[in-house]
Amino acid sequence: MIDKIICLLVVFLSQVVWSQNQERIVLNGKIISNTNDLEGVYVVNAQTEAMVTTTADGSFSIKAKSGDILVFSSIQFKENRVLLTPENFSDLNYTVKLNLLMYQLQEVIVKRYDNINAVALGIIPSGQKSYTEAERKLHTATALNPTANAGTMAGGSISVDPLLNFFSGRTAMLKKEVAVEKKESYMRLLENLFTLDHFVNKLKIPLEYVKGFEYYVVENDKFTAILNSKNKTSTEFLLGELAVKYKEIIAIENK
Repeated sequence: MIDKIICLLVVFLSQVVWSQNQERIVLNGKIISNTNDLEGVYVVNAQTEAMVTTTADGSFSIKAKSGDILVFSSIQFKENRVLLTPENFSDLNYTVKLNLLMYQLQEVIVKRYDNINAVALGIIPSGQKSYTEAERKLHTATALNPTANAGTMAGGSISVDPLLNFFSGRTAMLKKEVAVEKKESYMRLLENLFTLDHFVNKLKIPLEYVKGFEYYVVENDKFTAILNSKNKTSTEFLLGELAVKYKEIIAIENK
């Protein structure tokens, strides 16, 4: 029995000595992940503390032996510790998969800087008029271009497009489009200031007439001027006056 124990101890000590004396060789490998940013990942041999970093395609070369632990670490990946086996050194396509770290934002604060805008940044010249889409179409259709056909007449000439647009009726159509666009803009502003409940319960406008009342008030130049100033108190006061007149119109129509 003692002889068997001695033999086991000899075999165990022999393996320990062989493992300690085993030379480390260069291990070539590559990391893979769900990203193309594979450069700069630290690969550390935990036994020898030797360290290398991966190349742009994720490749690395480090001295190691079977039984060593390689630690893969980077700010964008979860740490991965790999125990090397003899098979890893004979594998010509030795790869280690790394998982991306997902950072969860606890809070997002959006600050408004009133002094930073397109004019302050020099993107739009100061004082330049801002056109809506309909206004831009109208401006393009009616603007005279004194440089038009400059190569065909001495001193240049004025483009005839505005005249053609005028006689074809396109200019009138575009003016109507601008007017409709402005009214729709006023109505959106009105609906942002006052709820449907305000029209029905406070102004006593029947529900089926609310939309008609909105069209009615935005036709009033005095009201739209006050509405555009975004003074809610003045807007509400005039809105009440117009509501009285509108209900009178409804009453006459329903007789």
